[in-house]
Amino acid sequence: MPDDRQILWEPGAERAEASSMAGFMRWLEAERGLRFDDYHALWEWSVTDLEAFWTAIIAYFDLPVSDWTDVLPERKMPGADWFPGAETNWAAQILRHAEDKPGEEAIVCRSETFGRTSLTWGDFRDRVGSLQATLRDMGVVNGDRVVAILPNAQESLIACLAVIGMGAIWSLCAPDMGETAILDRFRQIEPKVLIAQDGYIHAGKRIDRSAVILDIAGKLPTVAHRIMLPVLNDLPAGWTAWDDTQAAPQAPRIEMVPFSHPIWIVHSSGTTGNPKPIVYGHGGVMV
Repeated sequence: MPDDRQILWEPGAERAEASSMAGFMRWLEAERGLRFDDYHALWEWSVTDLEAFWTAIIAYFDLPVSDWTDVLPERKMPGADWFPGAETNWAAQILRHAEDKPGEEAIVCRSETFGRTSLTWGDFRDRVGSLQATLRDMGVVNGDRVVAILPNAQESLIACLAVIGMGAIWSLCAPDMGETAILDRFRQIEPKVLIAQDGYIHAGKRIDRSAVILDIAGKLPTVAHRIMLPVLNDLPAGWTAWDDTQAAPQAPRIEMVPFSHPIWIVHSSGTTGNPKPIVYGHGGVMV
């Protein structure tokens, strides 16, 4: 059969040379003496010389990964153990920008509920640190699970970085998910803290999720502390207000953890039984 596939678009030479890929290839030639004529040659090297490729990625992007004994001692799946002995933390990589450009915008969000909101890198860092202080007071330590029912907004990012930076493990569900769907996910991972927003505005309508959230919290027996971002109702009894967790801006404390230490848990769809927890690691996510 004739091959009638067509390339729909290609970048111009100037744009291609300004890409991170082109910059990486130039760095490889200058720093490692490795020259590749095109992307396909680079790809072939990346999947055959795993040690050289992944150590080059860490060096080129200056990732916060400590010394390691080996890149991949055994090439096996499942059970691959990447960079044994190394320590890192994805939050350190993200928040390092706060040191270089504290006054520049880090996050810009738009939603029907809040309109346009933004945070500078400095504010973002300090809010992460403030929430960490609250979580430490609640007894959260390395390896604990903190779960959230939050929309895709700055509060989610603050909470995610705060939890991950402590070596705790993050998991999130969207506020429009059903109660059973959320419980099927969170019950399996036995969280210590629940963070939630009581509702949102969609298509001009107030979507009140407070009753569902309170019911979910009551059905998670391992949850010892609850944090609420109230946007439609008053703060429920027994919950900590989100604003109170942001009252003491401070630099976060980042705990370095093993390269494969769990960073967050996502779940399968649940179409063939209970949703299956899928655990990601700090190093794998970062590189």
